[in-house]
Amino acid sequence: MDARLNAIAAEPDKKIKFDQYKLLLQESISGVDEETCKLFVEHVLSESVPLVVARQLLQIFADEVVLLPNEVQKSVSVFALEKIQPRMVSFEEQVTKVRENLASVYEREEAWAKAAQVLAGIDLDSGSRVLDNEYKLEKNIKIAQLYLEEDDATCAEAFIKRASFLVEGGSHSKLALLYKSCHARIQDSKRRFLEAALRYYELSQIEQVEGQKVEEESLEMALSAAVTCTILAAAGPQRSRVLATLYKDERCFKLPVFPILEKVYLERILRPHEVSAFAETLKEHQKAKLSDGSTVLDRAVTEHNLLSASKLYNNIMFTELGMLLGIEAEKAEKVAARMVSEERMQGSIDQVDGIIYFANDVEELAQWDTQIQSVCLSVNSIVDDMVKKQVIVMP
Repeated sequence: MDARLNAIAAEPDKKIKFDQYKLLLQESISGVDEETCKLFVEHVLSESVPLVVARQLLQIFADEVVLLPNEVQKSVSVFALEKIQPRMVSFEEQVTKVRENLASVYEREEAWAKAAQVLAGIDLDSGSRVLDNEYKLEKNIKIAQLYLEEDDATCAEAFIKRASFLVEGGSHSKLALLYKSCHARIQDSKRRFLEAALRYYELSQIEQVEGQKVEEESLEMALSAAVTCTILAAAGPQRSRVLATLYKDERCFKLPVFPILEKVYLERILRPHEVSAFAETLKEHQKAKLSDGSTVLDRAVTEHNLLSASKLYNNIMFTELGMLLGIEAEKAEKVAARMVSEERMQGSIDQVDGIIYFANDVEELAQWDTQIQSVCLSVNSIVDDMVKKQVIVMP
């Protein structure tokens, strides 16, 4: 093989030389000869082959390497990328093609992380060639999608942030829709449920993309995801506003999750069997355990039920509140204290007596104090007038 390559290199006629190289490459690929393919790449990258010819030959190699079986293609492609690395700047287009083909192989094998890493190796900010923003956007979104399939939201977020600088605001193109979908999934995976709910709801309202109607099933899935994320979000005024928007959306009535959405919106206490049924619809990352051993759903239900209890009671002892929420009294106090401090629930805590006073009771006490203060000021005013008129004499 070396002798044949050297003979071709010694050929004085450039056209004959190129045709012989091309024929040799085609024979190696059609014969599924892994070693010959590697020798060919190594030879083409040597000093004996002019740069212009090497670029043309490697372009043909990048186009036809897909004809090899997956395992051989992976081996040859990885070898080629390693050999080209020192001269990357001279072969950027060829490297890009090899990486795209190799990523496709990994994707078919569901090796999501490897596919993402291979695509991430493409230099999208090269100064030696001009790439349009649509191509850059497409690649960044694709890498983010692959990382999401691997459940690596952190890496996916890094690439979706790059895409955010390229996507046009208000655009309803297919790429823009993919970007919004990835963004929502990342917020969901990172447990930023309220932000994810807003993104999913936005997606559920996009009925047409580039003149084509979006499938009803896709819109329903996005709407259902919005409901799920809203229920899992931290209880508070912001969540209540999103719940109101979803509850008033007629499309939600036919969703399987509507019964629990209704109870959450109406601030009714959720029962264990209802929570268990809802838990079966959740994705794996939505069932993840927190540092205290509880799940995301446990936290959301506890906070929701506590907020619901605040509408039913003026005050309640933590021992009774713990029984109502199905948790220990000490934990109930911690949850209540956190929600009050974050202004997600109005109330005050009496740690001495172990009682929490909810908003209505606090307002009544404040009103009572104001009335007492007003009476005292009025009495003082009357006394001052009486002193001035000498009706009474102050000692």
